[in-house]
Amino acid sequence: MSDSPAKIHLFCCATSYDQAEIARGIGRQGIEAKVILIPCSGKLDILYLTKAFETGADGAAVMICKEGECRYLEGNMRAKKRVAAVEKLLEETGLGADRLAVIQMDEGGVAKAIRELADFCRHIKEITAGPRAGAAAK
Repeated sequence: MSDSPAKIHLFCCATSYDQAEIARGIGRQGIEAKVILIPCSGKLDILYLTKAFETGADGAAVMICKEGECRYLEGNMRAKKRVAAVEKLLEETGLGADRLAVIQMDEGGVAKAIRELADFCRHIKEITAGPRAGAAAK
C-alpha cells in the first residue's frame, strides 16, 4: 500500500470562496488537490468532472455557495444535479459514486468547508487503498 496522497480535483465557486483562503486552508490540512476555480458552481460541466477522472483523479469535490445565496440564482443547485449525474456514471463504470463530494458553504465558513474536504480526502485514500489491501488478504 502506498503512502502517496490521493489525487483530488477541487472545483471551487470563485464568487463564494477566496482562492488564497482555500490555498492556506488546504496547506494547513496537508491536502494535495488540484484547485480549479469556476466563476459559479453552476458553470460546472459534467465533462469537467469526467475529465478529472480520465486524467487520473481518485476523487473530485465541488465547493458551492450556501443554498439560497447563489449570485446566479440556482447555480449551486445545478452543480448538485450535475454531480449526481456523474455519480451515476461512476457507479455504472464500477468506480463507485462515493468518489465525488459536494461541499456547501455554511455558517462554519471556509474553515468548516476545508475540514469537510480533509474528511473527503481521507475517505478517498481509504477506498483507493482498500481493494488492494482486501485482495492481498485473500
